[in-house]
Amino acid sequence: MITSRWSRMLLAAPGLGWIALFLLVPCGVLFVNAFFERGIYGGIDYEARTLDNFARVLDPLYVEVFLGSARVALAATVVAVILAYPAALAISLAPARRHTLLLFLVMLPFWTNYLIRTYAWMVLLNRKGLANGALVASGITAEPLDMLYSEPAVVLGLVYSYLPFVVLSIYTSISRLDRALLEASADLGAGLARTFVKVMLPLTLPGIATGAVFIFVLSIGNFVTADLLGGGQVQMIGNLIYDQFLTARDWPFGAALALVLIAVMMLLLFAQAALAGRAARRGAAA
Repeated sequence: MITSRWSRMLLAAPGLGWIALFLLVPCGVLFVNAFFERGIYGGIDYEARTLDNFARVLDPLYVEVFLGSARVALAATVVAVILAYPAALAISLAPARRHTLLLFLVMLPFWTNYLIRTYAWMVLLNRKGLANGALVASGITAEPLDMLYSEPAVVLGLVYSYLPFVVLSIYTSISRLDRALLEASADLGAGLARTFVKVMLPLTLPGIATGAVFIFVLSIGNFVTADLLGGGQVQMIGNLIYDQFLTARDWPFGAALALVLIAVMMLLLFAQAALAGRAARRGAAA
C-alpha cells in the first residue's frame, strides 16, 4: 500500500504537470501580453506597456457582448438541466443490467464529430429543412419559420452538444442517493412530489450544480456553435476573442478578454467545488 508523501506526489506529478503546461503557462502568457499595446501591423508591441486593454473590457459595447453570452449560456444551462434530470432519473430507476446500455446511448452522439453534428442542425433548421417541412406539412405554420441564425438556434445547439455531460453528472448523484431516505419519507406519509422536493432534489443538488457549471462554462466560451447556428447574428464573447486574435490582430486586447472569461470560469468552478464539499461534509455528518 502506497502511503508515503513522496509516493503520492509522484503519482500526482503527471496530472499536475499537465495542468501547469496547458493551463498555467498559457494563462501566464495571456496575463503578460494583456499589459502591452497592439503593434502597428498587429500582434504585440513589447516596448509599449499599458493598462488600457483592461479598461476597454469595461466598455459598454463589450460588457453587452459578455452579458449576452451569459444569457445564452444560462438559457442552455436551464434547458439542459430540465431535460437531463428526468433522463438521469429514468436511467437510475431502470434495471441495473440496462444502465450501461442506456449510458452508452447517452454518450453515442460524441462518437460523431462536433462540426458534423452542428452542420446537421443547420440542415434541420433552415427554411427548407426537415423541421420547417414538418411544420408546414402538418399545417402548424403556413410558411417556413426563420429558425436558423437566431439565439434559440444557438441555445439548441449548445444543449444538444453538452447535454450528455449534464445527464452523467446528475445520474452519478442520483445513483449514490441512499434509497432508504426515500422509503423513510414515504413511510412518514410524504407523497412522491413532496419526497422529491424535500428529500431527493436537495440531496442531488451537487450533481445538478456540477452539470450546470459544466455546460455554462463550456457554453459561455463557445464560438463555433454561435458562428454556425447564429450566422453572425449572435455575438458571443468567444467570437469576440476569436476575432481579436485572428481578424483584428489585437492580441493584447484579446488576451485581456480571455483573462476575464477565464476568471469567471474559475470562480464558477470554485463555487461548484465548495458546494460539493459542503454537501459531502453534510453527508458525512449525517
